[in-house]
Amino acid sequence: MTPLETALLAGAGLTGGAVNAMAGGATFFTFPAMLAVGLPAVVANASNTVALWPASCAAALTDRKALWAERGKAAPFVAIGLVGGLAGALLLLVTSNEAFRVAIPFLLLLATATFAGSGPLLRWLRARRPAAGGPPRPRHPAILGLIGFCAIYGGYFGAGIGIMMMAGLTLAGVAPLHLANATKNLLAATINGVAVLVFVASGMVAWPATFVMLAGAVAGGFLGARIARHIPAPVLRAVVVTIGSLLTAWYFWRL
Repeated sequence: MTPLETALLAGAGLTGGAVNAMAGGATFFTFPAMLAVGLPAVVANASNTVALWPASCAAALTDRKALWAERGKAAPFVAIGLVGGLAGALLLLVTSNEAFRVAIPFLLLLATATFAGSGPLLRWLRARRPAAGGPPRPRHPAILGLIGFCAIYGGYFGAGIGIMMMAGLTLAGVAPLHLANATKNLLAATINGVAVLVFVASGMVAWPATFVMLAGAVAGGFLGARIARHIPAPVLRAVVVTIGSLLTAWYFWRL
């Protein structure tokens, strides 16, 4: 890698890690940087997943006490996450670089739309989830199907997976909010962890680029946690949605 490429990857990791700690959306910054340094599309996606996985693990470990206390509720979702993450990762391995390049703008469009509509969507879903004190419905076929789709998508690409998972957990009646968020973090770490194992075992990871971005993302995570209180969340989310929209338009134009 050239010094400029190293700087680009480190800067994207730093920005993505900080943004993820404050509002989510790291992939909008990190994945295009992997492509910009010349990695094939599938390798760029796999390497991006590996670079961002430690951040998912850190978030899950932060909530370990809440998760252990409610482990019975999380168990079926974790099982689906393992199977779906594996399926998504294997699906990526059999996708050609050309086919994935064509899919990129559509995947970014899905992630951007999900991110942009997350606030109203989650408020609407919370108003319709099982009543407080009522029985949760984690094993409802539709809920399991939604979580399964999110897990496959997460193993395949993953941008916006946190919001998708929150929607599924809200419909499943996982409450209070901090428990749903903790379960979402655990699922993200599980899905990405399975995908990481598949990508590493298949030799799909560009390690020099991955290590540079990983270091930047870890530093960015600490930075984002410190400055989050100084930046209004709506402003930050608007920036992420704008970046996602511009990237989506750019990759559609390049098709």
